[in-house]
Amino acid sequence: MLKANRLFRTLLHGAVALALMCLIGQPSAAGNIPADPSGTWVVEDGRARVRLERCGSAQDRICGYIVWMKNPVDERGWPYRDASNPDLDKRSRNLLGHQLLMGLKPTPEGRFEGEIYNAEDGNRYSVVLWRDSSAQLKLKGCMLKLLCSTQTWQQSNDVLPGQLVASTGDPNGPRADKEWAALPLPKPTASRAR
Repeated sequence: MLKANRLFRTLLHGAVALALMCLIGQPSAAGNIPADPSGTWVVEDGRARVRLERCGSAQDRICGYIVWMKNPVDERGWPYRDASNPDLDKRSRNLLGHQLLMGLKPTPEGRFEGEIYNAEDGNRYSVVLWRDSSAQLKLKGCMLKLLCSTQTWQQSNDVLPGQLVASTGDPNGPRADKEWAALPLPKPTASRAR
């Protein structure tokens, strides 16, 4: 009887662990739908927070915006600007609130891939991200598809002073690049009677 109870408990613990693994971000077996990474994430070194949200006309992509920086201003007290951006129109924008993840596409493996913009050098790099657990996100960035590095980001539910909290495009929210800005909904067309 004691061995049967131990076996039952072992099987029960295994079933609970398997169910928890399925709930915390593993891709669905039916179609490998990626676990939604939407939310606010603290980058590995703690210098910034990035808000990930759905974007694109079908809301099937992921865009990311810097919504908090540990040091958002320079030694003069001026906001850091996107001075290295190859697009001259973007060089005067603040780094706080700018878009750095550019419409990542879902993959059959249950991840999202696309490009990340690095304001330090003005370049874009290949990136893949996925939920590692309910509170962790993995982000793998590559330069020339050969030199790769992976970071672990932690999910954050609190709000720090200076953090942008409004919706994307609102005055106290991040700003999407023009190619990812929300498009207006099409106007309904009235059907004409014949």
